[in-house]
Amino acid sequence: MAKVGKKYQEAVKAFDRNALYEPAEALSIVKKGASAKFDETVEIAFKLGVDTRHADQQIRGAVVLPNGTGKTQTVLVFAKGDKAKEAEQAGADFVGAEDMIAKIEQGWFGFDVVVATPDMMGMVGKLGRTLGPKGLMPNPKTGTVTFDVTRAIKEIKAGKIEYRADKAGIIHAPIGKVSFDESKLLENYRVLAETLVKAKPAAAKGQYIRSVTVSSTMGPGVRINPVKAV
Repeated sequence: MAKVGKKYQEAVKAFDRNALYEPAEALSIVKKGASAKFDETVEIAFKLGVDTRHADQQIRGAVVLPNGTGKTQTVLVFAKGDKAKEAEQAGADFVGAEDMIAKIEQGWFGFDVVVATPDMMGMVGKLGRTLGPKGLMPNPKTGTVTFDVTRAIKEIKAGKIEYRADKAGIIHAPIGKVSFDESKLLENYRVLAETLVKAKPAAAKGQYIRSVTVSSTMGPGVRINPVKAV
């Protein structure tokens, strides 16, 4: 069994782990309990009433958090010609085609998000086994396969996050840093929660939001009342 540190134990004692809190109170507890020497990420986990084994119950998309995530994303764009120039002007960190594919095949992963114009996907598709397992493959559902590279880059830089329900129906996502004001964390949380509610599949039956837990990188999870999650 992993050894639990004193600071973690103190954070656990500061609240009732069996209680269900309203979002604002839960976020306040997480902020107060964060004790790491770095600016911890505030992470949220939604357990949804979906069976992702069925295509009509899979949930995947992207949303721009109004206050960002506190992390600057490094963007790689696959494009040629005028679209490559547009990507550079929009602030992409890396832009290329065959040259970038060769670098990735050699083991380079100096980027956080990949954007590609539709005409490049035949080429980028060759990297499916490399980028796919890392969640880096461009996808139209998340807005990363598009000719509007300027918009895609600006949204990513502004705080766009991708979400996807895993096999257990759980969506994990960052909503900011513990250094954020509680009001900004709450605003980011609500935008994500409302987005997930709108994404509810018609085939999903019963209670949709089963549980919600928020935590900091090194802190314990605080449960949010699923009835008041939105």
